[in-house]
Amino acid sequence: MIIILLIAMVLVGLLMGAIGSLIWKENKPLGAAGDYIVAVITAIAIGLLDWYVIPAMGFNNTLKYLGVALEPALSALIVLWVMRKVKK
Repeated sequence: MIIILLIAMVLVGLLMGAIGSLIWKENKPLGAAGDYIVAVITAIAIGLLDWYVIPAMGFNNTLKYLGVALEPALSALIVLWVMRKVKK
């Protein structure tokens, strides 16, 4: 199951890197490849964190799946935005 989660998070990270590159066309401090790398790393980290921490906090599996579905994508976009603001 963890392999499927990792593959899904890599795909989410790649998608969010592409969306981030489209949203902020003019400001790419690390280039397009950097956007993809940062988004993939963020999505994997947040996805794994959600997968293990949410059940440890006592929440049910529905909330775990909802967190894994939404938080990595949103977190990747937020990290890309913060990265642009810091490099500006």
